[in-house]
Amino acid sequence: MNASLAPQAGAFDHLDHPSPEAIDRLRAAFQTERETDELLTRKLQRRSGPPYRRQTLDELTQFLHAMLTHELGSGFEISGQGWFTGGVSKIQMGFTLDWTDPVQGARREHLVVRMDPSESLNVTSRAREFELIRLFEGRLPVPKVFWLDPDGRFFPEPALIYAFAAGVTKPRQTATGKVSGLGTVFGERLRGLLAPQFMQHLALIHTLDVSGGSFTSLDMPETGTSMAMRWQLDRARRIWEEDRGHDYPLLEVAVNWLERNLPVLDRVSVVHGDFRSGNFLFDESSGHINAWLDWERGHLGDRHRDLAWLTQWPMGHFDEDGKTYYVCGLIALDRFYDEYQRISGLTVDAKRLAWWRILNACQILVSTLATNYRVARLGKSHQDILLTRVRGVAPSVALDLAHLLEEHA
Repeated sequence: MNASLAPQAGAFDHLDHPSPEAIDRLRAAFQTERETDELLTRKLQRRSGPPYRRQTLDELTQFLHAMLTHELGSGFEISGQGWFTGGVSKIQMGFTLDWTDPVQGARREHLVVRMDPSESLNVTSRAREFELIRLFEGRLPVPKVFWLDPDGRFFPEPALIYAFAAGVTKPRQTATGKVSGLGTVFGERLRGLLAPQFMQHLALIHTLDVSGGSFTSLDMPETGTSMAMRWQLDRARRIWEEDRGHDYPLLEVAVNWLERNLPVLDRVSVVHGDFRSGNFLFDESSGHINAWLDWERGHLGDRHRDLAWLTQWPMGHFDEDGKTYYVCGLIALDRFYDEYQRISGLTVDAKRLAWWRILNACQILVSTLATNYRVARLGKSHQDILLTRVRGVAPSVALDLAHLLEEHA
């Protein structure tokens, strides 16, 4: 192992059991959204607790029953419980609920419980996911959200319950897109059907007027300032300081560059946070997108965050000729930005794109080198094997980051 990637014996062991004073220092050092601060503080306060223990279906059903009793009273029945393997950083159980709606009468719903492990590769908010999905109900294909346990009152960890959405994330006959949908080859027919929806949905998310909105889990950044960018940069910096097991000079260089070059926000948009192939479900025969999932990294901020994220090379693939690159496997890169501007009416700023590309690379390194290490070290997740595999992407991401810094220095 490269020495710069190796854990430094003893130097960061205190992060296994941070003191209240250490937590307060981290909170004071970095500017983040309130919801982010609460999530990260809760993570550190609970870190000294026991390692992850896998709940059984019976146990999760008991938690679910307690929550539904609180929400519905009596007169409901849970059946058909089973594990879902999608959304791998979260624990998901599907079930059928027979109940009586006071307005619509007797109903049968196919639902999903989505819950955190004790620590995750991505520390995210179920309350925010719930709020964003509800915001787009009737505007965008999203699963209907039903109930939320934001603080783990009924479940061991925060959880939400939403409707099961039918569909696939990739063609059944393809061997691509094996890791979370990255690099999926859809083929010419599906590209032609999915790409227009993909672009329209992205534009709809970014152009939704949120100026008069009232949100509980989302902070509204100010236009004409760098507040939105500062929140996301400090989120990455704080997670690095909370989770790392070694020094990594390249990250320090990148953070210094990001600090010196903070852009200014021109328009507040909803940012999905992980808008790409693998995070939408579609009907393979019709090519219709049925649902957008994984809103857990969503926030209010700069649309360029999504644009920089979904155009990263691992998200798509080159065609057989080796010349045409398809963004998320759907639309040629040389058409993507023009189509986005035409459909959305919004501009694309090359300098802001570059800034977000560098921050995105930093965020991936923080997840793979720091959070990955700490979660696996403490046994806080059900994903130890996957986390070990994901760590292998760090050298290629670091190389890309170095090239980006050289290009924009």
